Amino acid sequence: MTGTDPHDVPRPDARLHFGVFFQGVNHWTIWSDPASGSQIDPASFRKVAQTAERGLFDAFFLGDGLRLRETDGHIHDLDVAGRPDSLAQLAALAAVTHRIGLVSTSNTTFNEPGDLAHRLASLDLLSGGRAGWNVVTTDNAWTGANFRRGGFLDHADRYTRAEEFLKVARAIWDGWAEGAVTDSVEARSWSVPGTIGRVRAAGAQFDVDLVPALPRSAQGHPVIFQAGDSPDGRDFAARNADVIFSAHGRDFDDALGFAEDIRRRLRAAGRPEDALRILPATEIVIGATEKEAEEKARWVRLEQVTPATALAVASRLWNLDLSERDADGPLPAEDPVVEENTGAFGSARIADPRGVVAEWRARAEANGWSLRETVIELGPQRGHVGTAAGLAEKFARWVRHGALDGFNISPYLIPDGLDDIVDLLVPELQERGAYRTAYTGTTLREHLELPPLA
Repeated sequence: MTGTDPHDVPRPDARLHFGVFFQGVNHWTIWSDPASGSQIDPASFRKVAQTAERGLFDAFFLGDGLRLRETDGHIHDLDVAGRPDSLAQLAALAAVTHRIGLVSTSNTTFNEPGDLAHRLASLDLLSGGRAGWNVVTTDNAWTGANFRRGGFLDHADRYTRAEEFLKVARAIWDGWAEGAVTDSVEARSWSVPGTIGRVRAAGAQFDVDLVPALPRSAQGHPVIFQAGDSPDGRDFAARNADVIFSAHGRDFDDALGFAEDIRRRLRAAGRPEDALRILPATEIVIGATEKEAEEKARWVRLEQVTPATALAVASRLWNLDLSERDADGPLPAEDPVVEENTGAFGSARIADPRGVVAEWRARAEANGWSLRETVIELGPQRGHVGTAAGLAEKFARWVRHGALDGFNISPYLIPDGLDDIVDLLVPELQERGAYRTAYTGTTLREHLELPPLA
């Protein structure tokens, strides 16, 4: 790790925040191993959430999707696919957990603020102030085909709609004044006259006129999460979010650069630098020794990138049907087929397939890699590998030097993939003073150490 001076620690008392990401459609959650349980059984969701709560995690984060992933009209059936509705699932988990936050991924393109704000407020009240909303946007006609409006939304309008949506939702959540419900049985009315405000909002995307049906929760209203990494996405988060997810969590310098960029955007938006928690997504593999951890990580990658999955990844890159090729043989000799990315399918085309294939061929030839080995080595790298003590040392340095505030962890096995982290890593972090030893609040906002809402 570069860029740190042990005598210059800007945040010496900083502690890590952990969330667990129960993913939606993906091939990273291993479903084919005997140790893997059901991906859709309510017992699996319950086990993961309760394990995370035992580990004093801030939040259980539920991925969602509005359509199963496809490639050119064919369901990508190698992936784990299918999830209960996120708000329904989180409401069920609210009944079997006590402290952990419950974060729903809900789309601003294909929902309406009056309805979604009410359902999120309901979860927040039912859970005692533990709800969060991961604000996501969609612009493609492929997803829109599931909805009456289809692919009506231009790409440039995604965040315009999202920001207007969020403004209306917050007005709905703030519609009841403190003390709106009378505390006297002698009162002439159940609610105090004049304390429940009407919400009228007319803009480019919405024309809303309603009276909010619910009071504010114990934390005010749901915590706002956001995961955009484009300049527009980062600006949206800096103006609106409480937490930002990122893909910048493997390399210290990259993570620190992202964090500094977000802090610059916060200042430009007129917000304090500490107004936003930065939680990169990651996968963590722990072994008793470094060698054991590396061997375990290699097993994980082989289970995640099966021969069939490697061929599917290569098919998308080459834009050819390579499903009958030998994944353990050489890379295809054909050149990739370049087509315009119309957005009419679930798996996006690669922006520069010829350049990527040229790099793959050069690296594969230099290292003697097969096609599957190339996909494993040059595909997305998933996170951190090491002993519990070594990882604790590394993570404590990162959070204390301001590279991040914690991680949103994706277990590679369901439902037991958090056990090593809770039983081995968390105690090591606690010994270093870099992780809480008990919940000190009851709401998600308190877990994240965010200031209370006005």
